[in-house]
Amino acid sequence: MARGGFPGIPGGNMQQLMRQAQKMQQQMLTLQEDLDKREYEGTAGGGAVSCKVTGKRQLVELHIDADACDPDEVEMLQDMVMAAVNDALKKGEETREREMARIGGAAGMGGMF
Repeated sequence: MARGGFPGIPGGNMQQLMRQAQKMQQQMLTLQEDLDKREYEGTAGGGAVSCKVTGKRQLVELHIDADACDPDEVEMLQDMVMAAVNDALKKGEETREREMARIGGAAGMGGMF
């Protein structure tokens, strides 16, 4: 092993490895901030219920079509609201995972993050 080097690291340059790690960490922080600012829309009941959530997983908008407000069908409306919110949260989480994996893969770290 070369002085100051590590097996499996080309050239064994620890400073270069640290710079790469710091760069990846900064990219991840920047991406995290961007993802937190994004909004995702979910729908259910053919669009009768729609909502928006943020990347921070907060419900910020909820729309219920007047035709979906049948007093005899409150349980169905509740199910549609839950489905719409879960749909939006799922979209946000899928985007978050995809974007974070992209940065991890670009730095040669595979799916580590």
